Amino acid sequence: MTTYLLAGGGTAGHVNPLLAVADRLRERDPDATVLVLGTREGLESRLVPLRGYELLTIARLPFPRRLNRAALRFPAGFSRAVGEIVRIIRERGIDVVVGFGGYAAAPAYVAARRAGIPLAIHEANAKPGIGNRLGAALTPHVGVAFHGTPLKRGRFVGMPLRREIETLDRTAARAEGYAEFGLDPALPTLLVTGGSTGARRINATVSAAASDIVAAGWQVLHLTGSRDPVPDTGLPGYRPREYADRMDLALAVADFVVSRAGAATVSELSALGMPAVYIPYPVGNGEQRYNAKDALEAGGAILVEDAEFTPEWVRERLVPLLTDPQRIAAMASKAGGVGAIDGTDRMVALVDEALSAASAARKVR
Repeated sequence: MTTYLLAGGGTAGHVNPLLAVADRLRERDPDATVLVLGTREGLESRLVPLRGYELLTIARLPFPRRLNRAALRFPAGFSRAVGEIVRIIRERGIDVVVGFGGYAAAPAYVAARRAGIPLAIHEANAKPGIGNRLGAALTPHVGVAFHGTPLKRGRFVGMPLRREIETLDRTAARAEGYAEFGLDPALPTLLVTGGSTGARRINATVSAAASDIVAAGWQVLHLTGSRDPVPDTGLPGYRPREYADRMDLALAVADFVVSRAGAATVSELSALGMPAVYIPYPVGNGEQRYNAKDALEAGGAILVEDAEFTPEWVRERLVPLLTDPQRIAAMASKAGGVGAIDGTDRMVALVDEALSAASAARKVR
C-alpha cells in the first residue's frame, strides 16, 4: 500500500490541482493513504478536510524578498520546517512527496531529498514560483501546465482539472445550462468572468457595452463576482450574476469567453477548446500574461491589457469578432490544440514514474 504526501496550498491555484490528483490517487487505489501537507492559514485548511483528507500543517514561512529581520530568521525557521517534515515522512511511512507549490512545498522538497524518498512536482503557472524552482533542482520528475514554462527538467503534463470539467460534455449539457441561467438556446452566448471576487475593469466595461454585444446578436452571461457586482438593467439578453454554482454549465453554454488569465481558467478553456479574450490581472508579478502565451501564440485567444479594455475596445474589436463565426471556429480549434483534458492522469503517471525510478535504483544498489 502506497502512502502519498501531497504538499502545497495557499491559493486555489495550488489547492485545486492538488485535490484533483489526490482524488485520482484515491479512486485508483482505495487502499492507498493520501495525506496533505499545508498551513493553517491557506485555503487548504478548509478545502482539504472538506474533501475527506487528513491535513498536516507546518508554520507559514514566506520566502524573504529583502534583507530584514524576517530574512534573518528565515534559515532557522526553514530548517525547523524541514526537520518536522522529515519526522512526518518517517513516522507515517511516506513513499513519495508530490508538490504543488505554496508555502508548505519548498521545505517538503528538501525533506524528501533528506529522507531519501522520491519527489514529483507540478507547476501550475507559466512563470514558476520560487519553491518549485528550488524543487526542480532536486528531482527530474517535474510536470508543468504550460508549454515553455522555464523550469529545469519540466515537461508538459497540463493542468490537473476538476472532475466536472474533465468529464464535461458541452453539447449534452447545453440544454441544462440554458435553463439554469435563463438563456435563449437560439442565440450564441458570451461568458464574462473575472473570478470569484470579480474584476472591476471587466465588470464596468462589459456592463457599459452590453447593449452593443446584444445588438450584434449575442446574449451575455456575466459572472460579476462578489466584490463589485453590477446592477441588472433589464436589458434583454444580458444576464448578470454574482457567481455560478455550476461553472461547468456556464462553460457548456459559452461560445466565447472574456476572462482574467489565471492558470486554472486558461487551462480549462484550452482543454475544452474555447476561444477567449484574456485581460491579465494588472497587479502582481505578471504571471497571467505568461499563462495566456500558449493560447495567444496558437491563435486561440486575444490578450488586451486591463487599462485598454474599455467599452470602445469592445465596440471596435470584440463586436466585429463576435460577428465572424468562421474566425471564432478557427480560434476554438487552435485553443484546443494547446490544452490537455487529461492533466490529472498525466500528473499521476509522473508520480508513478518517480516511484518506479526510486524502486529501480534501490534494486541496483
